[in-house]
Amino acid sequence: MRIHRPLADAVVGTLQEIFLNKRQADRAIEYVLKSNRKWGSRDRGFIAENTYEIVRWWRMLHFVIEAPESLNKYHFWQAFGAWQLLKAKHANSDEALFRLPDWVEFSKVNTNRIFSRYEEAKNIRKIIESVPDWLDALGEAELGTEKWNKEIHALNQQAPVILRVNSLKSNREHVADLLGDEDINADYNNELPDGLILEGRPSVFKTSMFKDGFFEVQDAASQLVAPMLDVKAGMRVIDACAGAGGKTLHIAALMENKGRIIAMDVEERKLQELQKRARRAGAMNLETRLIEPKTIKRLQESADRLLLDVPCSGLGVIRRNPDAKWKLTPEFIENLRTIQYTILTQYSSMLKKGGKMVFATCSLLPSESEDHVRRFLAEQGEQWELLEERRTSPAEDGYDGFYMACLQRK
Repeated sequence: MRIHRPLADAVVGTLQEIFLNKRQADRAIEYVLKSNRKWGSRDRGFIAENTYEIVRWWRMLHFVIEAPESLNKYHFWQAFGAWQLLKAKHANSDEALFRLPDWVEFSKVNTNRIFSRYEEAKNIRKIIESVPDWLDALGEAELGTEKWNKEIHALNQQAPVILRVNSLKSNREHVADLLGDEDINADYNNELPDGLILEGRPSVFKTSMFKDGFFEVQDAASQLVAPMLDVKAGMRVIDACAGAGGKTLHIAALMENKGRIIAMDVEERKLQELQKRARRAGAMNLETRLIEPKTIKRLQESADRLLLDVPCSGLGVIRRNPDAKWKLTPEFIENLRTIQYTILTQYSSMLKKGGKMVFATCSLLPSESEDHVRRFLAEQGEQWELLEERRTSPAEDGYDGFYMACLQRK
């Protein structure tokens, strides 16, 4: 394996943007990929994959290169070099002879020391699984040692690319055939009527199928949320924390564009993105509303179905967003818990009697999920009935870590 200097420069520069300038990883990578139109798909793949993986394993790499708390460009080059060496060590025998280029940035990289430190790291879960101290302690406290060991290991594996075919425009068999024509292999998931699991990590956003709204990229766990609402054509549905609208669009497809969906959020920019996605998807039965002080009161007892996909830590999806674990704090999660329960207790008033509400999070933590539902039922159980709940597990079923519960208002 040969490392090309411009690509290594790009990775190191992107890492500095993420860790020193606090840019989101996906945006930092997108920016650098747009900076050089001459890079081919292999070059772009090298930059994106290496950046994400180094971010994912940052604490472990920080440990093996024995970096100080205060970092400079030299330490990111060291981390890049250590990652190449560790990859080669775990690769096929042909890669075992890999050596770093004779560049000044690698002049102080001690291969034997890196391998020795890596062996030490294997005995310390928070280092080998590359998580902050507080997050490792929190995960163990809420899930137990055995389950946390499995989940944090699974969350460090690369997530598959899964599509939700837009049934307003096509079906998964047709889309699978069209993808095959572009040498993109797709398989079915029997639990997901509209789901396709892709082989490898092809760039699907450039395909005409995506631009024409034939599919969205959406994990299997996320695809389970909208069906739990049990929507019917002609209903009035509120998606109260819609964001950019992945689940909103799924609801529109399930309703066959009949009825009315009100997609709400506190951020205008997310609703604007949802409007763009809705046009592409051909979802015609939805409107967007910015949540303002009187919005919830005005919509009291107006919805047949209500989705509360509340803001959360995102710990169930960090395999897709590995930089999140370096930005989260205990205080932030504690504040989120308050927001989550406030949304559940206040927004639930928008549901009609006899209607169904789904409360969902993409967190592994019961304190952000099951605990809220238990408390809600304890306090308002005479008005509500729990019909169904489910938790998905990266370790057990390979899905992102979601919790979802369907409650009916009596």
